[in-house]
Amino acid sequence: MDDDFEKSVESGLKLAKRIYNGKDRYVSVPTPVAMEKSSPSHQPTAPMFYAVISDPGIVDNPDIPSYQPYVHGPCDPPALIPLHLNEIGMESDCYLDTAFITIRGTWRLHCVMGSRSCDCRLVVPLGEQGSILGVEVDVAGRSYSTQLIQMEETHDLEKMAKHEHGGFLKPQMFSLTIPQVDGGSILSIKVSWSQKLLYTDGQFSLSVPFNFPEYVNPSGKRYATAEKIQLNVNTGIAKEVICKTTSHPLKEIRRKVGKLGFIYEEKVMTWSTTDFCFSYVVTSNDIFGGMLLQSPSIHDDDQREMFYLYLFPGNMLNRMVFRKQVIFLVDISGSMRGKPLENAKEALGAALSKFTPSDSFSIIAFNEETRLFSSSLELANKETVENATQWISGNFVAGGDTNILQPLDKAMEMLSEIHDPFSQIFLITDGAVEDEHNICNTMKTYMASRGHMSPRISTFGIGSYCNHYFLRMLALIGRGQYDAAYDADSINVRMQRFFAAASSAILTNITIDIFDHLDGIEVYPFPIPDLLSGCPLILSGRYRGNFPDSLTAKGVLADMTNSVIDLQVQKAKDIPLDKMFAKRQIDMFTAQAWFSESKQLEEKVTKLSMQSGVPSEYTCMVLIQSDKEKHALESTGLKEVKRIDSQKNAGSKEQRVRILLRGLNVGFGNVTATMENLPTGFGESDLLESEIAIAKALQCCSRMADCCCCLCCVKMCSKLNSQCVIALTQLCTALSCFGCLSCCVALCCPDSN
Repeated sequence: MDDDFEKSVESGLKLAKRIYNGKDRYVSVPTPVAMEKSSPSHQPTAPMFYAVISDPGIVDNPDIPSYQPYVHGPCDPPALIPLHLNEIGMESDCYLDTAFITIRGTWRLHCVMGSRSCDCRLVVPLGEQGSILGVEVDVAGRSYSTQLIQMEETHDLEKMAKHEHGGFLKPQMFSLTIPQVDGGSILSIKVSWSQKLLYTDGQFSLSVPFNFPEYVNPSGKRYATAEKIQLNVNTGIAKEVICKTTSHPLKEIRRKVGKLGFIYEEKVMTWSTTDFCFSYVVTSNDIFGGMLLQSPSIHDDDQREMFYLYLFPGNMLNRMVFRKQVIFLVDISGSMRGKPLENAKEALGAALSKFTPSDSFSIIAFNEETRLFSSSLELANKETVENATQWISGNFVAGGDTNILQPLDKAMEMLSEIHDPFSQIFLITDGAVEDEHNICNTMKTYMASRGHMSPRISTFGIGSYCNHYFLRMLALIGRGQYDAAYDADSINVRMQRFFAAASSAILTNITIDIFDHLDGIEVYPFPIPDLLSGCPLILSGRYRGNFPDSLTAKGVLADMTNSVIDLQVQKAKDIPLDKMFAKRQIDMFTAQAWFSESKQLEEKVTKLSMQSGVPSEYTCMVLIQSDKEKHALESTGLKEVKRIDSQKNAGSKEQRVRILLRGLNVGFGNVTATMENLPTGFGESDLLESEIAIAKALQCCSRMADCCCCLCCVKMCSKLNSQCVIALTQLCTALSCFGCLSCCVALCCPDSN
């Protein structure tokens, strides 16, 4: 996607040179410096609107028509011209470890003739672990808004759904298309999403994509325009909050214990050229925590009380952590070839370099077989780490199939000889396997047999083919951590952060005394994970009964002493607990629903998703178009609209069109792609299916060194896009003289044998 998208934007910027702005002023288009080795990236670094141009002949200034030389041929793929940004504002509300972002802005379709129209594509880069919550767009008397619907309602929409309509272009890059916008129109948007705050060394950090390229500034004579940022911080903690860094000159407008308010509003000539960043510290040297309580709304299907328990590691940088005793399990199957395996090597090497001589480790590389660096854990002295680095270079060679249970069993066998309260297994894979339920059950039995002495299992998924809910469930069973990299460029950074966080436990075997005395209580996650120095521990759930005014959390510190932490219980004020833990609970419930194959849990996820607006595997997002008389009249400049009986004229007053947005779900892995050893998938599910179909066709052809009589390809091509059809047709034509009747029968008539 990256290359195709950037090429389309590059083509759009070249087309934009055609636009005449009066007095020989043309749109300023950045050009690469001659000495630069590579062109500047055109990946969106802030919310952006693009004109989707298939016919270059419609490109012109809608206000000042000019002579345009004829352009031969359509743009294929369509060019993307970035629209001019007229107004932008951002609101950010931070609660504990979660931020809710709302962007409001207006763009103008400045590059299409007033008498013509084109589609306009909105692209929104989200922040850390971002989850889209909703989009509203108003343009020329039409309004568009996103809405979640149940899977059962998508059957009629599937036929007309296209990749271009919207969804995720790539991980954390949401997109949707507004059809047929007239040249010169103003597009007003409101987009909302949630994201996680990063926590490092006792410091919370927020980073929101807010870096606008120079070419979104209106051309010609410019006037100062308002740029506004509003930030609210509500930690829910009765402790002092200290601001550390900020990217924009914020003005403090409110300060209370645990609460801060800021605003930035300036008249600017050019829009922000840096992401909005803000960090703060909640002061405390020791471990501290608390419990927030809240009653559900009357619209909530679950009327049990809500709680949100947090434990923070404090700001002591030299706090003692548990000695590392780690076995790394790294997938080296054929699909890991290239960037995934190279990044895994780098991340593993970086992790080993941070081990101390008192730490110990081993490495298991696996495909359908296992290769051991050592049959037992080795102390991480300088010589051993150097030997491990050489062993990785010689043994991390991609090839073969994927077997996850075998290396897990071997790691459990190696750790069974260690009587230590904190040993770990790190599993890294990019594939899905058929025996995932059996793996979870086997590990669950093993964990129960060893109790508090059982090792932690942390999992890291790469790409789109692996079953991320299996990996999440396995980490939940193993009281470990889960993380993932959905695009190739983030593998190394995320994996290093994953290793560092998961191996920095400071408090283990945590128990909360009140949990055993409440009726109807649900705790997520459970069993309770360890408290790590690199991130807070968050527990949420529902209960019946009454909490006392204070309670305690107990656990074991790294020096093997017991620790008791007093937790203050308070009612949550001005903190939307249901919104805060919606994403976390949806992910956990989905993993449990996959594992237990429970329809009841699937329905629970569906209800929670519809109620919170957070997408899930059992809901789909649609774009709803509404055409209203009121909006149409207001767009002509009329300030008053005569009221019309809505019941009598309901049919003529509003028309609603629903467009399905694809690619918002992670899915439950792709065993077929893993078995075919396709390269790690980072694309949308539609494209992945096409890749699998092509791989199967090529395997069919290679068996007989030819490509059949095209009947099998006709069947397959009906499910592919036009480019795939052209490529396969050319291949079949070139090789058709050889014939391959048996291959056709095998593919087209599999039941004939």
